[in-house]
Amino acid sequence: MKKSYFFCLSFFMISLFAYAQQENSQKFRILVSTDIGGTDPDDNQSMAHLLMYSDCFDIEGLVSSPSFGKGSKEEILRMIDLYEKDFEKLRGKNQDLMKPAELRKLCKQGRQGLASYKGYTQSTEGSEWIIRCARRKSDRPLYILVWGTLEDVAQALHDAPDIQSKIRVYWIGGPNKKWGVNSYAYIVENFPDLWMIENNASYRGLISNKKINDEFNNGYYNKYIKGAGYLGADFINYYGGLVKMGDTPSLLYMMNGDPANPYKESWGGSFEKMTESPRTIFTSNPTIKDTVAVYSVLEFHFNGPVQEKKSIGRKFFTFRIDRQDWDGVYLGNGIYGVRYAPKAPAVLNYEVISEIKELNGQKGVFVVGKVWPGNKTINGYKLGQNWYTDKLAPELFEGVWQGSKTVSKWREKVLTDWAVRWGWLK
Repeated sequence: MKKSYFFCLSFFMISLFAYAQQENSQKFRILVSTDIGGTDPDDNQSMAHLLMYSDCFDIEGLVSSPSFGKGSKEEILRMIDLYEKDFEKLRGKNQDLMKPAELRKLCKQGRQGLASYKGYTQSTEGSEWIIRCARRKSDRPLYILVWGTLEDVAQALHDAPDIQSKIRVYWIGGPNKKWGVNSYAYIVENFPDLWMIENNASYRGLISNKKINDEFNNGYYNKYIKGAGYLGADFINYYGGLVKMGDTPSLLYMMNGDPANPYKESWGGSFEKMTESPRTIFTSNPTIKDTVAVYSVLEFHFNGPVQEKKSIGRKFFTFRIDRQDWDGVYLGNGIYGVRYAPKAPAVLNYEVISEIKELNGQKGVFVVGKVWPGNKTINGYKLGQNWYTDKLAPELFEGVWQGSKTVSKWREKVLTDWAVRWGWLK
């Protein structure tokens, strides 16, 4: 195994050495699907981290999958341009870092915008690249690290169901699940045997919201990143340099621990198996007496006039909830519907806005509980043997964030490790 790879795994060197020998000293194959350049700049921070640790993986794809905003593969390429300007200094310390030209060839454009109610739409350069990589002959699975919604993964599975057994997905869910609930619903219903880590809250253990001016919070940028090359100069543009990196736990999971075993501790968290993904279908407007599990799939069905069959899937109303609007569509047989997945505990009110009088003005309210996946539901999605999620133990919560301590316990070690590489650029 190469020395640089040992460096990435320094805090668990002995145990991982045995595991690496078992895996024939090969790096893990990864493909990243990111909404970089969209509405949340933490992906830029995570991309900088990935590029500076590119020696630790066999990177096979960098797919732009923005659900909102102006995200595109051009933003990935822009980050690679910065990396190229720093490359000679970085490579002077580590000869195994990937060349910028190699990385550019892996950049593909995925879906821009959300999938329709059915959960998939049409193939993209990104979804086709996922299929191509998954089908490569290898004795190693392809780990797909999803930093946004699952649109391109869902499209790839729809177009090539055979890749289900060839891929392993580590998904940063939570808010991404809210935005991409349709693609999630398609996958969980049609591919329950997919190997999946559904990280809805544990990832928050790496995010710093603290204004404490110490080396691991508000002071990290000034102490370790400021003056560190072009990547360092760019970093200040995201949250003023405060480390948020909510997507980076997916990388940390591959760098440290045993990726084949989600139960084991790693810098990217540890997880437990789930056998059902809860789903609640409301056929009448809920009240304050109705409670659903946080992160669960909710469907709201409304009765209205029967439309032509060709109208199935067409938008007929707006579902306004938590100051945001969602497209409601015709499902057939006089039923109209919309999906939603709450990203945090809350009491939520909604209103329906439509030109159809039977729909317009309908309102409801419901309570979002603190525990995921919570109690089993009548319409829940049954899962196979390889679906994992945030640990339920109360002592692992940080505030309302379930499993967060499985990541936060390693935060200082992660940032200390990264500080060394920032130092290469000074």
